[in-house]
Amino acid sequence: MANLNSAPRSVRLHISIFGKTNSGKSSLLNALTTHSTSLVSPVKGTTTDPVYKSIELYGLGPCVLIDTAGFDDKGELGSLRVKKTKDALKKTDLGILLFDATETNFDKEIQWAQKLIKLEKPFLAVISKVDLNNDTTMIEKMIEDNFNLKAIKVYSKQENLQHLIREELIKINKNKAKKRSIVENLVEKDDIVMLVMPQQINAPEGRLILPQVQTIRDLLDHHCVVVSVCTNEIESALKALVKPPKLIITDSQVFPLVYKKKPQESALTSFSILLSAVKGDVKKFAKAAKAIDNLDENSKVLIAEACTHAPLTEDIGRIQIPRLLRKKVGENLHIDFVSGTDFPSNLTDYNLVIHCAGCMFNRSYMLSRLMECESQGIEMTNYGICIAKLSNILDFVDY
Repeated sequence: MANLNSAPRSVRLHISIFGKTNSGKSSLLNALTTHSTSLVSPVKGTTTDPVYKSIELYGLGPCVLIDTAGFDDKGELGSLRVKKTKDALKKTDLGILLFDATETNFDKEIQWAQKLIKLEKPFLAVISKVDLNNDTTMIEKMIEDNFNLKAIKVYSKQENLQHLIREELIKINKNKAKKRSIVENLVEKDDIVMLVMPQQINAPEGRLILPQVQTIRDLLDHHCVVVSVCTNEIESALKALVKPPKLIITDSQVFPLVYKKKPQESALTSFSILLSAVKGDVKKFAKAAKAIDNLDENSKVLIAEACTHAPLTEDIGRIQIPRLLRKKVGENLHIDFVSGTDFPSNLTDYNLVIHCAGCMFNRSYMLSRLMECESQGIEMTNYGICIAKLSNILDFVDY
Protein backbone atom coordinates (compact mmCIF):
# COMPACT_ATOMS: atom_id res chain seq x y z
CA MET A 1 0.00 0.00 0.00
CA ALA A 2 1.31 3.48 -0.90
CA ASN A 3 2.46 5.73 1.90
CA LEU A 4 -0.01 8.64 1.92
CA ASN A 5 2.60 10.83 3.65
CA SER A 6 5.23 10.42 0.94
CA ALA A 7 5.72 12.81 -1.98
CA PRO A 8 4.21 11.61 -5.27
CA ARG A 9 6.75 10.41 -7.81
CA SER A 10 5.68 13.19 -10.21
CA VAL A 11 7.04 15.92 -7.89
CA ARG A 12 10.29 14.14 -6.99
CA LEU A 13 13.68 14.96 -8.49
CA HIS A 14 14.40 12.26 -11.09
CA ILE A 15 18.04 11.11 -11.10
CA SER A 16 18.89 8.60 -13.85
CA ILE A 17 22.00 6.42 -14.10
CA PHE A 18 23.19 5.78 -17.68
CA GLY A 19 26.01 3.64 -19.01
CA LYS A 20 26.92 0.55 -20.95
CA THR A 21 25.84 -2.91 -19.87
CA ASN A 22 27.85 -4.14 -16.88
CA SER A 23 29.42 -0.72 -16.30
CA GLY A 24 28.35 -0.62 -12.64
CA LYS A 25 25.02 1.23 -12.84
CA SER A 26 23.14 -1.15 -10.54
CA SER A 27 26.02 -1.23 -8.06
CA LEU A 28 25.95 2.56 -7.94
CA LEU A 29 22.17 2.60 -7.38
CA ASN A 30 22.53 0.09 -4.54
CA ALA A 31 25.25 2.25 -2.99
CA LEU A 32 23.02 5.33 -3.18
CA THR A 33 20.06 3.51 -1.61
CA THR A 34 22.32 1.60 0.83
CA HIS A 35 20.60 -1.69 0.04
CA SER A 36 20.12 -4.10 -2.88
CA THR A 37 17.54 -2.26 -4.99
CA SER A 38 18.84 -3.55 -8.33
CA LEU A 39 20.10 -7.03 -9.13
CA VAL A 40 23.88 -7.02 -9.62
CA SER A 41 25.55 -9.67 -11.78
CA PRO A 42 28.69 -10.01 -13.93
CA VAL A 43 26.37 -11.13 -16.75
CA LYS A 44 25.75 -8.29 -19.20
CA GLY A 45 22.17 -7.06 -19.58
CA THR A 46 21.00 -8.01 -16.07
CA THR A 47 18.93 -4.81 -15.85
CA THR A 48 16.19 -5.12 -18.46
CA ASP A 49 13.55 -2.46 -17.73
CA PRO A 50 14.46 0.69 -15.78
CA VAL A 51 14.29 0.26 -12.00
CA TYR A 52 12.65 3.19 -10.16
CA LYS A 53 13.40 3.75 -6.48
CA SER A 54 11.85 6.57 -4.45
CA ILE A 55 14.20 7.88 -1.77
CA GLU A 56 14.96 10.94 0.36
CA LEU A 57 18.49 12.27 -0.16
CA TYR A 58 19.74 14.92 2.25
CA GLY A 59 20.29 18.20 0.40
CA LEU A 60 18.19 17.07 -2.58
CA GLY A 61 14.90 16.12 -0.91
CA PRO A 62 12.44 13.57 -2.35
CA CYS A 63 14.06 11.84 -5.32
CA VAL A 64 13.49 9.01 -7.74
CA LEU A 65 16.61 7.05 -8.66
CA ILE A 66 16.39 5.33 -12.05
CA ASP A 67 18.66 2.42 -12.95
CA THR A 68 18.52 2.01 -16.74
CA ALA A 69 19.43 -0.79 -19.10
CA GLY A 70 22.76 -0.43 -20.90
CA PHE A 71 22.54 1.85 -23.92
CA ASP A 72 24.78 -0.54 -25.88
CA ASP A 73 22.37 -3.48 -25.47
CA LYS A 74 22.06 -5.54 -28.67
CA GLY A 75 19.52 -7.70 -30.45
CA GLU A 76 15.75 -7.36 -30.74
CA LEU A 77 15.18 -7.37 -26.98
CA GLY A 78 18.18 -5.11 -26.50
CA SER A 79 16.72 -2.46 -28.80
CA LEU A 80 13.51 -2.52 -26.76
CA ARG A 81 15.54 -2.04 -23.57
CA VAL A 82 17.40 0.90 -25.13
CA LYS A 83 14.02 2.39 -26.06
CA LYS A 84 13.03 2.21 -22.37
CA THR A 85 16.32 3.89 -21.47
CA LYS A 86 15.53 6.70 -23.93
CA ASP A 87 12.14 7.08 -22.27
CA ALA A 88 13.85 7.39 -18.87
CA LEU A 89 16.08 10.08 -20.39
CA LYS A 90 12.99 12.21 -21.05
CA LYS A 91 12.02 12.03 -17.37
CA THR A 92 15.50 12.83 -16.11
CA ASP A 93 16.19 15.98 -14.07
CA LEU A 94 19.78 15.06 -13.21
CA GLY A 95 21.87 12.41 -14.92
CA ILE A 96 24.76 10.21 -13.82
CA LEU A 97 26.77 9.00 -16.82
CA LEU A 98 29.16 6.10 -16.19
CA PHE A 99 32.46 5.67 -18.02
CA ASP A 100 33.82 2.15 -17.39
CA ALA A 101 37.55 2.38 -16.62
CA THR A 102 38.11 -1.04 -18.24
CA GLU A 103 36.77 0.20 -21.61
CA THR A 104 38.75 1.94 -24.37
CA ASN A 105 36.00 3.14 -26.73
CA PHE A 106 33.64 5.82 -25.40
CA ASP A 107 31.74 6.76 -28.55
CA LYS A 108 28.44 5.60 -27.00
CA GLU A 109 29.04 7.56 -23.82
CA ILE A 110 29.82 10.70 -25.84
CA GLN A 111 26.60 10.23 -27.83
CA TRP A 112 24.52 9.96 -24.65
CA ALA A 113 26.27 12.91 -23.06
CA GLN A 114 25.31 14.92 -26.14
CA LYS A 115 21.70 13.77 -25.74
CA LEU A 116 21.70 15.02 -22.15
CA ILE A 117 23.21 18.34 -23.20
CA LYS A 118 20.73 18.79 -26.07
CA LEU A 119 17.83 18.23 -23.65
CA GLU A 120 19.44 20.66 -21.17
CA LYS A 121 19.80 18.01 -18.47
CA PRO A 122 22.83 18.52 -16.21
CA PHE A 123 24.78 15.36 -15.49
CA LEU A 124 27.59 13.99 -13.37
CA ALA A 125 30.40 12.12 -15.14
CA VAL A 126 31.51 9.08 -13.13
CA ILE A 127 34.44 6.79 -13.95
CA SER A 128 33.57 3.36 -12.55
CA LYS A 129 35.69 0.27 -11.79
CA VAL A 130 38.77 2.38 -11.07
CA ASP A 131 40.07 -0.46 -8.85
CA LEU A 132 40.44 -2.52 -12.06
CA ASN A 133 42.30 0.24 -13.91
CA ASN A 134 43.97 2.99 -11.89
CA ASP A 135 45.26 4.87 -14.94
CA THR A 136 42.20 6.93 -15.92
CA THR A 137 44.11 9.99 -17.15
CA MET A 138 42.97 9.52 -20.76
CA ILE A 139 39.32 9.14 -19.75
CA GLU A 140 39.43 12.16 -17.44
CA LYS A 141 40.98 14.31 -20.19
CA MET A 142 38.44 13.11 -22.75
CA ILE A 143 35.55 14.05 -20.42
CA GLU A 144 37.04 17.45 -19.62
CA ASP A 145 37.85 18.25 -23.27
CA ASN A 146 34.41 17.22 -24.56
CA PHE A 147 32.12 18.40 -21.78
CA ASN A 148 34.18 20.70 -19.53
CA LEU A 149 33.43 18.40 -16.59
CA LYS A 150 35.67 17.03 -13.86
CA ALA A 151 34.90 13.32 -13.56
CA ILE A 152 34.34 11.55 -10.25
CA LYS A 153 36.28 8.31 -9.83
CA VAL A 154 34.64 5.46 -7.90
CA TYR A 155 35.78 2.07 -6.72
CA SER A 156 33.97 -1.16 -6.01
CA LYS A 157 32.53 -1.35 -2.47
CA GLN A 158 33.54 2.26 -1.74
CA GLU A 159 32.32 3.11 1.76
CA ASN A 160 31.66 6.84 1.28
CA LEU A 161 30.15 6.48 -2.19
CA GLN A 162 26.66 7.73 -1.30
CA HIS A 163 28.05 10.86 0.36
CA LEU A 164 30.45 11.56 -2.54
CA ILE A 165 27.82 11.22 -5.27
CA ARG A 166 25.17 13.07 -3.25
CA GLU A 167 27.45 16.05 -2.66
CA GLU A 168 28.28 16.28 -6.37
CA LEU A 169 24.60 16.06 -7.34
CA ILE A 170 23.78 18.87 -4.88
CA LYS A 171 26.38 21.05 -6.62
CA ILE A 172 24.95 20.56 -10.10
CA ASN A 173 21.35 20.77 -8.89
CA LYS A 174 21.72 24.17 -7.21
CA ASN A 175 21.90 25.88 -10.60
CA LYS A 176 18.58 24.45 -11.74
CA ALA A 177 15.50 26.71 -11.73
CA LYS A 178 13.74 27.15 -8.40
CA LYS A 179 10.80 24.79 -7.96
CA ARG A 180 7.63 26.58 -8.99
CA SER A 181 4.61 26.92 -6.74
CA ILE A 182 1.22 25.93 -8.20
CA VAL A 183 -0.43 29.25 -7.28
CA GLU A 184 2.68 31.37 -7.73
CA ASN A 185 1.95 35.10 -8.25
CA LEU A 186 -1.82 34.52 -8.04
CA VAL A 187 -2.41 34.71 -4.27
CA GLU A 188 -1.12 36.34 -1.10
CA LYS A 189 -1.43 35.57 2.60
CA ASP A 190 -5.06 35.62 3.90
CA ASP A 191 -6.60 35.65 0.40
CA ILE A 192 -9.87 33.73 0.10
CA VAL A 193 -9.68 31.08 -2.61
CA MET A 194 -12.67 29.00 -3.71
CA LEU A 195 -12.12 25.56 -5.21
CA VAL A 196 -14.95 24.20 -7.36
CA MET A 197 -14.46 20.45 -7.46
CA PRO A 198 -17.19 18.37 -9.13
CA GLN A 199 -16.66 14.80 -7.96
CA GLN A 200 -16.13 12.85 -11.15
CA ILE A 201 -17.25 9.25 -11.51
CA ASN A 202 -13.63 8.20 -12.10
CA ALA A 203 -12.33 9.92 -8.93
CA PRO A 204 -11.06 7.48 -6.29
CA GLU A 205 -13.74 6.80 -3.66
CA GLY A 206 -13.19 8.71 -0.46
CA ARG A 207 -10.30 10.75 -1.86
CA LEU A 208 -9.62 13.79 -4.01
CA ILE A 209 -7.74 13.56 -7.28
CA LEU A 210 -4.04 14.49 -7.21
CA PRO A 211 -4.24 18.01 -8.78
CA GLN A 212 -6.84 19.03 -6.20
CA VAL A 213 -4.76 17.70 -3.30
CA GLN A 214 -1.58 19.39 -4.55
CA THR A 215 -3.37 22.72 -5.07
CA ILE A 216 -4.95 22.66 -1.60
CA ARG A 217 -1.56 21.97 -0.02
CA ASP A 218 0.05 24.80 -1.98
CA LEU A 219 -2.69 27.25 -0.95
CA LEU A 220 -2.27 26.25 2.70
CA ASP A 221 1.48 26.81 2.38
CA HIS A 222 0.63 30.33 1.17
CA HIS A 223 -1.60 30.81 4.25
CA CYS A 224 -4.76 31.30 2.20
CA VAL A 225 -8.35 30.73 3.35
CA VAL A 226 -9.53 27.78 1.26
CA VAL A 227 -13.21 27.10 0.56
CA SER A 228 -13.99 23.88 -1.30
CA VAL A 229 -17.36 23.22 -2.93
CA CYS A 230 -19.04 21.12 -5.58
CA THR A 231 -20.71 22.85 -8.51
CA ASN A 232 -24.17 23.05 -6.95
CA GLU A 233 -22.89 24.80 -3.83
CA ILE A 234 -21.21 27.78 -5.53
CA GLU A 235 -24.01 30.28 -4.77
CA SER A 236 -24.37 29.13 -1.14
CA ALA A 237 -20.65 29.43 -0.54
CA LEU A 238 -20.46 32.89 -2.10
CA LYS A 239 -23.32 34.11 0.13
CA ALA A 240 -21.58 32.74 3.23
CA LEU A 241 -18.37 34.66 2.52
CA VAL A 242 -17.90 38.18 3.86
CA LYS A 243 -16.25 39.18 0.57
CA PRO A 244 -15.80 37.61 -2.88
CA PRO A 245 -12.89 35.18 -3.22
CA LYS A 246 -9.67 36.61 -4.65
CA LEU A 247 -9.39 33.55 -6.90
CA ILE A 248 -11.66 30.71 -8.03
CA ILE A 249 -10.02 27.50 -9.19
CA THR A 250 -12.29 25.06 -10.98
CA ASP A 251 -12.26 21.80 -12.82
CA SER A 252 -11.90 22.61 -16.51
CA GLN A 253 -15.02 20.68 -17.48
CA VAL A 254 -17.28 23.20 -15.68
CA PHE A 255 -15.42 26.33 -16.82
CA PRO A 256 -18.43 27.92 -18.60
CA LEU A 257 -20.79 27.30 -15.66
CA VAL A 258 -18.39 28.71 -13.06
CA TYR A 259 -17.57 31.70 -15.27
CA LYS A 260 -21.27 32.66 -15.36
CA LYS A 261 -21.60 32.42 -11.56
CA LYS A 262 -18.35 33.99 -10.41
CA PRO A 263 -18.25 37.52 -8.95
CA GLN A 264 -16.81 40.07 -11.36
CA GLU A 265 -13.87 40.86 -9.05
CA SER A 266 -12.83 37.20 -8.64
CA ALA A 267 -10.07 35.86 -10.89
CA LEU A 268 -10.70 32.47 -12.51
CA THR A 269 -8.46 29.59 -13.49
CA SER A 270 -8.47 25.77 -13.46
CA PHE A 271 -6.50 22.96 -11.84
CA SER A 272 -5.37 21.84 -15.28
CA ILE A 273 -4.05 25.27 -16.24
CA LEU A 274 -2.23 25.70 -12.93
CA LEU A 275 -0.61 22.27 -13.24
CA SER A 276 0.36 22.99 -16.84
CA ALA A 277 2.25 26.07 -15.66
CA VAL A 278 4.16 23.94 -13.14
CA LYS A 279 4.74 20.95 -15.42
CA GLY A 280 5.13 22.69 -18.78
CA ASP A 281 4.96 26.12 -20.42
CA VAL A 282 1.48 27.60 -20.00
CA LYS A 283 2.22 30.61 -22.20
CA LYS A 284 3.14 28.31 -25.09
CA PHE A 285 0.01 26.23 -24.42
CA ALA A 286 -2.14 29.39 -24.56
CA LYS A 287 -0.49 30.51 -27.79
CA ALA A 288 -0.91 27.03 -29.29
CA ALA A 289 -4.65 27.11 -28.57
CA LYS A 290 -5.01 29.60 -31.43
CA ALA A 291 -4.42 26.65 -33.76
CA ILE A 292 -7.95 25.50 -32.89
CA ASP A 293 -9.28 28.31 -35.09
CA ASN A 294 -7.42 26.83 -38.08
CA LEU A 295 -8.83 23.31 -37.75
CA ASP A 296 -11.26 21.94 -40.31
CA GLU A 297 -12.84 18.56 -40.99
CA ASN A 298 -9.69 17.39 -42.77
CA SER A 299 -7.54 18.09 -39.72
CA LYS A 300 -6.11 15.52 -37.30
CA VAL A 301 -5.87 16.05 -33.54
CA LEU A 302 -3.99 13.95 -30.96
CA ILE A 303 -5.30 13.90 -27.39
CA ALA A 304 -2.76 12.64 -24.85
CA GLU A 305 -3.32 11.84 -21.19
CA ALA A 306 -0.71 10.90 -18.61
CA CYS A 307 -2.73 8.32 -16.68
CA THR A 308 -4.19 5.11 -18.05
CA HIS A 309 -7.63 4.98 -16.41
CA ALA A 310 -10.44 3.33 -18.35
CA PRO A 311 -12.53 6.10 -20.00
CA LEU A 312 -15.90 6.52 -18.34
CA THR A 313 -19.07 8.50 -19.02
CA GLU A 314 -18.29 12.18 -19.74
CA ASP A 315 -14.54 11.60 -19.62
CA ILE A 316 -12.94 15.01 -20.17
CA GLY A 317 -10.31 13.85 -22.66
CA ARG A 318 -12.22 11.11 -24.47
CA ILE A 319 -15.72 12.62 -24.53
CA GLN A 320 -16.00 16.29 -23.57
CA ILE A 321 -13.11 17.83 -25.51
CA PRO A 322 -13.82 15.81 -28.70
CA ARG A 323 -17.48 16.85 -28.49
CA LEU A 324 -16.54 20.53 -28.16
CA LEU A 325 -14.02 20.28 -31.00
CA ARG A 326 -16.45 18.59 -33.37
CA LYS A 327 -19.15 21.10 -32.50
CA LYS A 328 -16.79 23.88 -33.60
CA VAL A 329 -15.01 22.19 -36.50
CA GLY A 330 -17.33 19.48 -37.79
CA GLU A 331 -18.26 15.89 -37.04
CA ASN A 332 -15.62 14.47 -39.42
CA LEU A 333 -12.67 15.86 -37.46
CA HIS A 334 -10.20 12.98 -36.94
CA ILE A 335 -9.11 12.53 -33.32
CA ASP A 336 -6.61 9.96 -31.99
CA PHE A 337 -5.96 9.12 -28.34
CA VAL A 338 -2.87 7.97 -26.45
CA SER A 339 -2.33 7.41 -22.73
CA GLY A 340 0.48 6.75 -20.28
CA THR A 341 3.94 6.68 -21.82
CA ASP A 342 2.59 6.03 -25.33
CA PHE A 343 3.37 9.02 -27.55
CA PRO A 344 4.07 8.90 -31.31
CA SER A 345 7.62 9.67 -32.38
CA ASN A 346 6.23 11.02 -35.67
CA LEU A 347 3.70 13.80 -35.04
CA THR A 348 3.73 15.38 -38.48
CA ASP A 349 0.34 13.93 -39.42
CA TYR A 350 -1.30 16.01 -36.68
CA ASN A 351 -2.40 19.63 -36.73
CA LEU A 352 -2.63 19.92 -32.96
CA VAL A 353 -1.75 17.97 -29.79
CA ILE A 354 -3.95 18.47 -26.72
CA HIS A 355 -2.35 17.16 -23.50
CA CYS A 356 -3.76 16.66 -20.00
CA ALA A 357 -2.24 18.55 -17.06
CA GLY A 358 0.29 15.75 -16.58
CA CYS A 359 -0.16 15.31 -12.83
CA MET A 360 1.31 11.78 -13.16
CA PHE A 361 4.40 13.07 -15.03
CA ASN A 362 7.28 15.15 -13.78
CA ARG A 363 8.10 18.51 -15.39
CA SER A 364 11.03 17.12 -17.38
CA TYR A 365 8.83 14.53 -19.07
CA MET A 366 6.14 17.09 -19.99
CA LEU A 367 8.74 19.49 -21.36
CA SER A 368 10.27 16.67 -23.43
CA ARG A 369 6.89 16.14 -25.10
CA LEU A 370 6.57 19.85 -25.76
CA MET A 371 10.06 19.85 -27.31
CA GLU A 372 9.14 16.88 -29.51
CA CYS A 373 6.13 18.79 -30.83
CA GLU A 374 8.12 21.99 -31.39
CA SER A 375 10.89 20.14 -33.22
CA GLN A 376 8.29 18.84 -35.68
CA GLY A 377 6.41 22.13 -36.04
CA ILE A 378 3.30 20.89 -34.21
CA GLU A 379 1.41 23.02 -31.69
CA MET A 380 0.70 21.49 -28.26
CA THR A 381 -1.87 22.85 -25.83
CA ASN A 382 -3.48 21.72 -22.60
CA TYR A 383 -6.92 20.40 -21.57
CA GLY A 384 -7.85 23.44 -19.47
CA ILE A 385 -6.55 25.98 -21.99
CA CYS A 386 -8.36 24.12 -24.78
CA ILE A 387 -11.71 24.12 -22.95
CA ALA A 388 -11.34 27.80 -22.06
CA LYS A 389 -10.62 28.57 -25.72
CA LEU A 390 -13.57 26.53 -26.96
CA SER A 391 -15.78 28.22 -24.34
CA ASN A 392 -14.65 31.68 -25.51
CA ILE A 393 -13.35 32.64 -22.05
CA LEU A 394 -9.58 32.12 -22.47
CA ASP A 395 -8.98 35.89 -22.46
CA PHE A 396 -10.63 36.08 -19.02
CA VAL A 397 -8.70 33.23 -17.41
CA ASP A 398 -5.63 33.74 -15.20
CA TYR A 399 -2.48 31.62 -15.44
